[in-house]
Amino acid sequence: MGRHTRALRSVGDQEAVVEPGDGHDDLAKALYQEFGGSLMAFALRLTGHDRQWAEDVVQETLIKAWRNADKLDRRPEMLRAWLFTVARRIVIDGWRSRSVRPQELEEIESDAITVSDESDRTLAAMIVYEALQGLSPEQREAIQQTYLRDRTVNEVAATLGVPPGTIKSRIHHAVRALRRALRERG
Repeated sequence: MGRHTRALRSVGDQEAVVEPGDGHDDLAKALYQEFGGSLMAFALRLTGHDRQWAEDVVQETLIKAWRNADKLDRRPEMLRAWLFTVARRIVIDGWRSRSVRPQELEEIESDAITVSDESDRTLAAMIVYEALQGLSPEQREAIQQTYLRDRTVNEVAATLGVPPGTIKSRIHHAVRALRRALRERG
């Protein structure tokens, strides 16, 4: 080990992070080696599996550990508790700031913006009306009663005095004819 290397070493029956020398440079590296995997898994759960955000949380947590190296309790269970608490607080702060800040939207080119107007609806209605005129009167009646007046097949059958199967057949053939007519008109 180098002069400024920190590592986890056994002390009695407990492990502790030791700091040879007076530098803090390798503390973050030692903490990452020991707790990085579990800290990353924890951060992923907290961030809703946003990997980039979780990586940022782990990095910020280790930076805080590095800045507070002189104050840290070096027992592994205490370090782990401290790291996970800091990570959780970082995520909570992130959630709070995201909820306060308005969501960023991509800039849209003015040519790509379409404004709907009534002319599109009117044109579509005219095309459908023309297609309906190509149906037989029985098929048109079945379509109007079921789709436009929102009645069930049984209600239409009772109103027209025909079996429900006849209404189903008329609707089936009418829909096929409408599809063909609308496809032809574009």
